[in-house]
Amino acid sequence: MKKMNSKKGFTLIELLVVVAIIGILASVVLASLNSARTKGADAAIKSNLSGMRAQAALYYDTNNKYSTGLLACNVTSAGVASSCTDMFGPSASLGALEAMKATAAASGTIAYGYVDSTGQLWAAGVQLKSQNVVNSSSGVDYYCVDSAGLAKIEDTLTLNTVFTACP
Repeated sequence: MKKMNSKKGFTLIELLVVVAIIGILASVVLASLNSARTKGADAAIKSNLSGMRAQAALYYDTNNKYSTGLLACNVTSAGVASSCTDMFGPSASLGALEAMKATAAASGTIAYGYVDSTGQLWAAGVQLKSQNVVNSSSGVDYYCVDSAGLAKIEDTLTLNTVFTACP
């Protein structure tokens, strides 16, 4: 009887090479997905603040002011809000509050909004999820919108102080 010396299957080295290649490809794909996720969070931040600007404009058209008294709206990334219920007056506050909550959740940081004492000026800002979007000297970029219609990325915005216009 003839003895057949045929090999079936793959060697251990061949299998390890294939697994290594798959691992490298998977890490490249995951890195690019993380970048897309960050860009998506920044888009959500911009969208939420722009929506809040539209709500503020509608409230202003009806009441000729945004609110009364200096009001600060601070929302943590967990959705805990302080002083937000009157930011654009009682009837419009829910939309503004929800926009601030969604913005804070998307950024993972605190969203800030202020209305001046005359009720004629307001601004809101939040730190973007991505870093160095603009040539940022601080390494942190913020998205700011205000009552003058500005909506821009800024690296000098100091969110923990009162601001009623984007710099």
